[in-house]
Amino acid sequence: MIDATSDKKSKLMKNSSKTSFSNIMLDKKNRKILIYSTLILALFVLALISDKIVPYDPIKADLTTVLLPPSSTHFFGTDNLGRDLFSRVICGLKTSLFSSLIITAFIFSFGMIIGVTAGYYGGIIDDILMKITVILQSFPSLILAIAVAGMLGPSLKNTIIAICIINWTKYARMARSLAISAKESNYIKSALLCGAKGYQIILTDIIPNIASTLLVMAMLDIGGMILEIAGLCFLGLGAQPPTPEWGLMMNEARKYIYNAPWMIIFPGIAILLVVFLFNLLGDELRDRFDIKQ
Repeated sequence: MIDATSDKKSKLMKNSSKTSFSNIMLDKKNRKILIYSTLILALFVLALISDKIVPYDPIKADLTTVLLPPSSTHFFGTDNLGRDLFSRVICGLKTSLFSSLIITAFIFSFGMIIGVTAGYYGGIIDDILMKITVILQSFPSLILAIAVAGMLGPSLKNTIIAICIINWTKYARMARSLAISAKESNYIKSALLCGAKGYQIILTDIIPNIASTLLVMAMLDIGGMILEIAGLCFLGLGAQPPTPEWGLMMNEARKYIYNAPWMIIFPGIAILLVVFLFNLLGDELRDRFDIKQ
């Protein structure tokens, strides 16, 4: 009896240690999500107040301070027109960050609506919507974005439109597959038996249940949208001078890469850090909330 009691106690101790260890690991994951979220929130605040805190006008040229190296007066140096590079990089955060958020919000919402509609109703609606999706996905995304932006004309607004046109398809396909799975669930069948209409089921039952997975995709996509915006602006199809935008700044720095390497280094570092931070948060959210994980 004593041995049996001691065995039970040892098993309970092992189970409690496993539980505490899992709680510690869960706390670590939550702590990482909190840290990354706080840093991203700080980026948003910085973007909102960037125009008020920068030491110099990011657009005004000063030919007396052309191509100055980094110093205590100009932290990141100056560009070919004498503009303070630190001020332009900080103000470029607002352009890149909010443009990527607009794109991500649109492709998330539009793609989810298209995918859920196709998956729930099926039939000819599904065939038409998915054929459009397949056609758009058959083109290389960057080449199609360049073509669309070129036809619309070089501007940041047209760049946003071009990226939105080509990137909603993956959300549509994911939402469609999730909607098809959800449609066979018992709670959907119960809602149908209670007389609920299709649009009511989509809005109140399907979308709330699949939104978490798509939100994780959206968080991972924000960094990719920043890269796509910077790439199109680097090619001259996005924001136009004198707008402070990181890709455009790197394009302007090509001629001075040997004489003034800081012109291309600091905007590149800004892109790297912001995209890296969003990807870290997206990875943590995927591990924490994604159904497939």
